[in-house]
Amino acid sequence: MSDPTANVTDWTSVGRYGASPPGVMLAEATFTAAWNLQGDTSRAPFGGEANRLFDLALPTAPNTTARRAPLTALWLGPTSWLIVASEAHALTDFAAKRDALNAAGGALFDVTASSIGWSVGGPRAETVLAKSCPLDFHARSFADGVCAQSVLGHVNALYYRRNTELFTMLVARSYARGAWKTLCRSALQYGYDVLPPFAF
Repeated sequence: MSDPTANVTDWTSVGRYGASPPGVMLAEATFTAAWNLQGDTSRAPFGGEANRLFDLALPTAPNTTARRAPLTALWLGPTSWLIVASEAHALTDFAAKRDALNAAGGALFDVTASSIGWSVGGPRAETVLAKSCPLDFHARSFADGVCAQSVLGHVNALYYRRNTELFTMLVARSYARGAWKTLCRSALQYGYDVLPPFAF
């Protein structure tokens, strides 16, 4: 039997696939910059300098996020965060900020080019993600604003729950096509719409 997802070449193939009405929505989650910030918020002057530079209080509880549109900070570990900008003006002057954070005992890395993001929404979003990931995506365990690192199949992935029915996930750009095909195969039985890109 042929694979109905074989003709879905990438995430720009806008349209409806599988059953109708669809239970899943897929779309590229675009961002203009993604910076990895590292440091110890409990030590001065790093914590204060990071808050000043980004005008955003970094989340310190495991697997939490902080959002001040158009910036989102995702907790990666006790001393590491991913800061994602959905608009170009939100993260600028990388070299100056890197130098300021270095002087404050931290570090900053531009990882914009290394990742790609997708939004997964609709009433079957939790089920589709759970097919290829061991995380429990039910709202009781994975509430709004939660993020977690895990896998999508054999690919490392970072998951973020924007709201009740919308997740955003990031994977390494080099694995994008394989991860995308995994999403499409998992969503096919419920039907899915591929929508034009929208901001992270």
